[in-house]
Amino acid sequence: MIDTIKHYKHPMLFYFLATAIPWVCWFTAGYISHLTPQQPHHAGVVGLLGFAGLLSPVIIAWWLMAKNSMLKDDLANRLFSLKKAGPVYIVLTLLLMPASILLAQAVSLLFGYSADQFMITGHFTFSSGVFPVWVLLIVAPLLEELAWHSYGTDCLRNRFNLFNTSMIFGLFWGLWHIPLSSINDYYHSNIVATGWMHGVNFLVSLFPFVIIMNWLYYKTGRNILVAIVFHITAGYFNEIFATHPDSKVIQTGLLIVFSIVLVVKDKEFFFTKQYSEAG
Repeated sequence: MIDTIKHYKHPMLFYFLATAIPWVCWFTAGYISHLTPQQPHHAGVVGLLGFAGLLSPVIIAWWLMAKNSMLKDDLANRLFSLKKAGPVYIVLTLLLMPASILLAQAVSLLFGYSADQFMITGHFTFSSGVFPVWVLLIVAPLLEELAWHSYGTDCLRNRFNLFNTSMIFGLFWGLWHIPLSSINDYYHSNIVATGWMHGVNFLVSLFPFVIIMNWLYYKTGRNILVAIVFHITAGYFNEIFATHPDSKVIQTGLLIVFSIVLVVKDKEFFFTKQYSEAG
């Protein structure tokens, strides 16, 4: 095992704090967002609490790395470098998620759904308090991956194989998002409002998404930029089209199939306990 990975050794502390602090912030924001009558400052408070919850895992991750010079050097070396990212992985990082939603919409046509889904709407399906939605679609994935793939994923990979690491993280990530559904007119509360199937679909979709993202992350030498860009493309392209919610269920099915193919074709990479840079 690469010596560096052995130094990512506080998963319990990281995941406890990275869950507890955002939950406090977001459930509080959810409560305030439903107060009647709304006061002018409520939107600002909700926005700040939302951002605080989003930022806290980054602070926790970097706090855990701050006293270890090896981890700080490791972070600096893989933040923006694409030296180990081959062209195939770069193309998949950029195009896989937009291709999956477009293909899902195309499949939905076979079931009678409208071709209007392919229209770029020019507006968004949710609000984000005081912050423009387009900013949130970039900043949220950026901050999340600066936590999940600076420390969070590797501290699990230190103890488990890649498949189990991805399953554990997918479960955590689903739980981590839950309080966001309490914030009025946020993306996750709007998903819940469309029906139980779409709420469940969001949680299920996290598992294949994490498998694919972690596969790209480790295949490119633990490249954080790859994870950030992949996450941004997922959120942005799932939002700009007039996609029917049922098409996102189809997209989840497509991603599950793709992730199964990856795992079956690369069993050793996913199920070997030891991590090797060679992948």
